[in-house]
Amino acid sequence: MKKFRLLPFVIATLISSAGCSKYLDSDYLFDERMSTEDVFTNTDYATRWLAQAYTYLGSNYMQDVSSKKSVPFNFADDMYFGDENDGYMRWKYGQYTENGLKGESRLIWNIAYTGIRQASVFLNHIDINTELTDLEMADMKGQARFLRAYFYWVLLRTYGPVPIVPTEGIDYTEDYDALAQARTPYQECADFLSAELSEAAKGLPMQRGIQQISMPTRGAALALRAKILLFAASPLFNGKAPAEVAAKMVDKKGNALLSPVYEEARWARAAAAAKDVMELGRYQLYVAYRRETGDAAYPATVTPPEDNNFSTQNWPAGWKDIDPFESYRSVFNGAVPAFQNPELIFTRGQNQGGEGIGVMVVHQLPRLEGKGYNSHGMTQKQADAYYMKDGSDLPGMNDMYQGRPEYQGRYSTQPRATGFVKEGELTNYPELGPLGKGVSLQYAAREPRFYASVSYNGSTWNFLNAQQEQDEVKNVQIFYYRGDPNGYKNTTYWPRSGIGVKKYVHPDDISNVAVTGYDQSRVKQKVDPAIRYAEVLLIYAEALNELSGSHSVASWDGSKTHTVSRNIGEMKMGIQPVRIRAGVPDYTDEVYSDQEKFRTKLKRERQIELFAEGHRYFDLRRWLDAPQEESAPVYGCNAYSTKDQAELFHRPVEIPSLPSIFTLKMWFWPIHYDELRRNRELTQNPGWTNPE
Repeated sequence: MKKFRLLPFVIATLISSAGCSKYLDSDYLFDERMSTEDVFTNTDYATRWLAQAYTYLGSNYMQDVSSKKSVPFNFADDMYFGDENDGYMRWKYGQYTENGLKGESRLIWNIAYTGIRQASVFLNHIDINTELTDLEMADMKGQARFLRAYFYWVLLRTYGPVPIVPTEGIDYTEDYDALAQARTPYQECADFLSAELSEAAKGLPMQRGIQQISMPTRGAALALRAKILLFAASPLFNGKAPAEVAAKMVDKKGNALLSPVYEEARWARAAAAAKDVMELGRYQLYVAYRRETGDAAYPATVTPPEDNNFSTQNWPAGWKDIDPFESYRSVFNGAVPAFQNPELIFTRGQNQGGEGIGVMVVHQLPRLEGKGYNSHGMTQKQADAYYMKDGSDLPGMNDMYQGRPEYQGRYSTQPRATGFVKEGELTNYPELGPLGKGVSLQYAAREPRFYASVSYNGSTWNFLNAQQEQDEVKNVQIFYYRGDPNGYKNTTYWPRSGIGVKKYVHPDDISNVAVTGYDQSRVKQKVDPAIRYAEVLLIYAEALNELSGSHSVASWDGSKTHTVSRNIGEMKMGIQPVRIRAGVPDYTDEVYSDQEKFRTKLKRERQIELFAEGHRYFDLRRWLDAPQEESAPVYGCNAYSTKDQAELFHRPVEIPSLPSIFTLKMWFWPIHYDELRRNRELTQNPGWTNPE
């Protein structure tokens, strides 16, 4: 019988030694020699084996939301980072090798396949256990299938088509050359994962207890399935890939790895998969209810404008009784525990490695008062994307891109607002809070998600954990003018665009990085929003919009048939809850009736709603928008201007230190040379080289 060696739960050794060849060798997994029967007939050992798979998902390199420290996929055309090593410049210029910026290429691949192997061995052997009840067995198998699928999902979104390893194990007596596998075509990968997640859902419970919050449920499996099917339906993977990409994305026999033919039915499958999640009746968007009084950190509810629709009705039909600002802010900043948040479908909880959202917040906190790194910032394009509070576009939105064909209909020809809020005008702009004096009128009267996400020049930071004996200050305006403590200086610690990031920041949060490095001791713990219900709703609306006919699609378990079409009433079921919770009026009938106009609005909604959640980088590619959006010059405020030049500061300028380019090799992440050498059937991604 095949022997194993029992390994303590230490991931570092696995990361340093794992690879495709190690995937084919089970001996590294245990220190003490034990048979498969010894391991899997013992429920404690079997549970520990499955638990080990979760540790791989918690690796820094498996995160959906991350700072600049491990993987840079959270930074596209919406968010950037400044540092002393020009890492962002190298990232945006494509000045990295097949190893990535810092070895990510090899590590993402290795960790994911190690996790896949861990889950596969469990599934292949757990049936010999006689101690588990049928319910426990089904649950544990469901968890293993979900984890395996999630690892494949991380690989698929990063590298494109990848080898799907046989689920029933490998004959270890074969020569390694005989075990080498070609990459599986993208649609086959998606079909395999769709089936796996449907099978996983059958055994997973509808909900978990407080102590099991980071374990998947039925909804998590079905929501991940919807994400995967959405990507498979998208242009890059559904017959519309650019010719130069499709021509090079082949295996060694010349077989296409990306679908050569467009199939509308794939959009129908994605819509039906999202509907499966919606019909569970388990999830809803998180909302905080109206607050009649407040203070600088927890302000009284700013009432959205009258629209004769949402404004007249209570949640969920309208926003009359909710606080859109606090509703959105609280989903991310740690104010609401995961087990009390009905919007979270899957989260790693605190299983985020050492460089999760807390480290990202430390990089967002202002340098002087917040004692953070002050180095994550927002582009002008992203800041402009947020609506005015009445649902109209910001005057001057994207005016820096006038003349670029791809921005036709996506910019405003109205002049940007000039002037600044005066002391006696604060009651006219309650969304700015009591410390809004001196704020540019460009930042007044914007939608609630803007204030929950954007650290505009003059915004208020709370720092409620500030210690007076340490000369720390609570509730302070942060300005980014040259000469201000958090503005331009001859060091790393300033936002190059003059626009910072507030998403994930709790009013309590403050740090002390100058003394203790990545100090999170006074940063409220966050849970990652790996999959949340708002995303599922947006998947549903997007997929329905792409349909021209009616399609019948079986539900995940075959118990019913969904009939899906571009039904405006159904599309509203997807998009309206997101906008109601955000306090933003509905789209016009003209938008709903026009497929192209709705597509443009839907993309913008994802850009706003899912900002800084690890979506934008991959969305731009699947939509085929990356060549235009990622290569457009990056604009921001004129950060070299002083307070005496306030109007000049707020006039968008191109930022040379934040470059933009898009080339063939940027469609997919490179496969590391080590993997190409180990597996002779692997082929490299377009634009990247093979080992000599």
